[in-house]
Amino acid sequence: MESSSPALSLGLTLAAIVIGLTGFSVYIAFGPPAKDLADPFEDHED
Repeated sequence: MESSSPALSLGLTLAAIVIGLTGFSVYIAFGPPAKDLADPFEDHED
């Protein structure tokens, strides 16, 4: 059985990290934790 190349493993690892960070960012921006975020533009309306 032939093992996969190190470049493929590195590429898949980096892709998984990027997808994971993107998903986490979307969760923080739009999920339940977003209720605790303050909008600085609404705080300082003139």
